[in-house]
Amino acid sequence: MPPARTARQRVATNENDENNVTAARMTRAKAASLHVDDLAVPAKPLQAKKTAGAAQPTGLRKRAALGDVSNVAKVDVVEAKKAIGKAGLVSKAAQPTGVQKNTARPAGRTALSTKETVKKTTEVKKSGPGSINAVQKRKVAASALATAVKEDTPVDDGEPARKKAHVATSRAEEQPKPKAEVKVSKLEQELMEEPAEEYVPTEFVYPEGVKDLDAEDFDDPQMVAEYAADIFEYLRDLECSSLPNPRYMSHQDELDWKTRGVLIDWLVEVHTRFHLLPETLFLAVNIVDRFLSAKVVQLDRLQLVGVTAMFIAAKYEEVLSPSVGSFRHVADDGFTEAEILSAERFMLGTLNYDLSYPNPMNFLRRVSKADNYDIQTRTVAKYLTEISLLDHRFMSYRPSHVAAAAMFLARLILDRGEWDATLSFYAGYTEEEIEPVAILMVDYLARPSTHEAFFKKYATSLITRQWAKKNAIHFGITDVELSVDEIS
Repeated sequence: MPPARTARQRVATNENDENNVTAARMTRAKAASLHVDDLAVPAKPLQAKKTAGAAQPTGLRKRAALGDVSNVAKVDVVEAKKAIGKAGLVSKAAQPTGVQKNTARPAGRTALSTKETVKKTTEVKKSGPGSINAVQKRKVAASALATAVKEDTPVDDGEPARKKAHVATSRAEEQPKPKAEVKVSKLEQELMEEPAEEYVPTEFVYPEGVKDLDAEDFDDPQMVAEYAADIFEYLRDLECSSLPNPRYMSHQDELDWKTRGVLIDWLVEVHTRFHLLPETLFLAVNIVDRFLSAKVVQLDRLQLVGVTAMFIAAKYEEVLSPSVGSFRHVADDGFTEAEILSAERFMLGTLNYDLSYPNPMNFLRRVSKADNYDIQTRTVAKYLTEISLLDHRFMSYRPSHVAAAAMFLARLILDRGEWDATLSFYAGYTEEEIEPVAILMVDYLARPSTHEAFFKKYATSLITRQWAKKNAIHFGITDVELSVDEIS
């Protein structure tokens, strides 16, 4: 059994009551004052008790700044004496000040004992009361330490972590801020040193007799004439990736080309009713053909594919596209809005969300520029271009090829002249290359109309059909009584 500890005498009084002078609680300061005589300290430093009454009040005492390291380094002998004198004083908690103060110390901080203070004082006095070497050495050390602070030396390891953070922060604030922190790359430096060169457009070698039609638009920023040639070269390269399978009807069980023509004619009617852009109609038909090239569709779901394709194309091309409710209504409420939205997600996923279709209208406008933007020629050419939507035989030709053939045949119908070098250059096709597509257009016009909505859309259809019936024989078309499906 361990020996019993000596019981301390406790008095049931309030230890925080500073007015109770007879409190029996023993504070550290009082214990230190009772054991000061046991220390081997000269009597002279203990005379600081006489001046204890004249010491500065606690509220007026100046505390050294956390960032001022020189105050920490300079240890004066007089301050050491005051520390010894204060250690011998009675605790302030026993004085009737009228202010309650918690005398308990935090567990994480250890108070500096009196013995350590006395030892430091004695070590300072070892050099003798009349010696100045110790004081000079301390001044030199303090000045060297202050110089090290200015040079941003790290905080000593002996300092607490909290003090290190404050000292580092104060030193960082004292550092002069750089004038310019902007990082300049090598390219920017070269641009700053050398004058900026003007943009030089791509130089094309124009054949003999071809006019540079983009030169007159260089002053108009909306025409972007310096990029026009590059844009159309990119569109021609993009045409091959957006073409559908021209023979996809072979793997469709319930569909045929005639059914597909009825669907496209209905889409032309919907397009006219909503007053949409021509680009919307071309993109919608391209979405239908590309989707049917990848998926097998039943006959009762074919109209859903068409209305969903028009819905997608309208959202892609139009500024204000019709709502899904409008497309549901135009389909005679045969499908719900949820079915149209579900079909939209499925079709976009099948197409891999690729709607970058080079529209034939873009190429038609390019060729019309070489035709001096003739309104009548352009209107007839638009009608001829839309023939390629209804007749599946045009599916294997590029949109640019169809647009060139439409402009060629429109000029031929209206007797606008020959297909010169300028038209051939901006269209991208010669007269020999255009001829197969132009023959298909004449063949469609010379036969009876099978698409009512498309026939009513254009008043020019009468002029073109009359001309085609008269001149069909010149294009090698002898039997004009046959339908398009019988010829194919």
